[in-house]
Amino acid sequence: MSVQRFLYTIDGISTWAGKAAAWLILGLTGLVCVEVFKRYIMNMPTAWIFDADNMLYGSLFMLGGAYTLAQNAHVRGDFLYSSMKPRTQASLDIVLYVVFFIPGIAALIYAGYDYAGDSWRIGEHSNVTANGPPVYHFKSVIPIAGALVMLQGVAEIVRCIVCLKTGEWPSRLKDVAEIDVIEEQLANSEYVDADSRKMAIEGAHKIDESARQRGMGGELNS
Repeated sequence: MSVQRFLYTIDGISTWAGKAAAWLILGLTGLVCVEVFKRYIMNMPTAWIFDADNMLYGSLFMLGGAYTLAQNAHVRGDFLYSSMKPRTQASLDIVLYVVFFIPGIAALIYAGYDYAGDSWRIGEHSNVTANGPPVYHFKSVIPIAGALVMLQGVAEIVRCIVCLKTGEWPSRLKDVAEIDVIEEQLANSEYVDADSRKMAIEGAHKIDESARQRGMGGELNS
């Protein structure tokens, strides 16, 4: 397996996990709509709805971490980073990954595993409300999400090593982005001529590329 294929494979796992977790938002939306109807129309509020909302949103938030890292979309405090050369960026990144990322995520996995294990052993239920729903399945998401982030972190470290050797950031597995929505809207617009459409798309690509900074382009090779 080539290095690029290895990176794409891990990116694919993180993307699949993030997109699978994204379906939880439909359950969360439906749950809230039902509760609003019951509470304000039927005057029959549900006691455990707060716990269920927290668990759905928390699972979505945690399981989306690896996908966000795969897309290089985590918030970066960028004061000097964007002006650095790729090799300097990679050197800084790999130090931060080794010193902070790996120990921190390893601690999360270790503590989360014990945390979830204790919850399963006692059959833990929420104590926010009387007869609250079980929470052991929710706490199991902690080590699972941590393992996914750690796996993606390995891919990011490999990317740093490749960049140190070649002087260029390796490409990432492409996914739908806001720029794709802009292109689709412009393509279907009856009020934008071809030249204006081309200029607008090129300008949007330049802005997107500048914001990402690290060569996010590139599709999976066949």
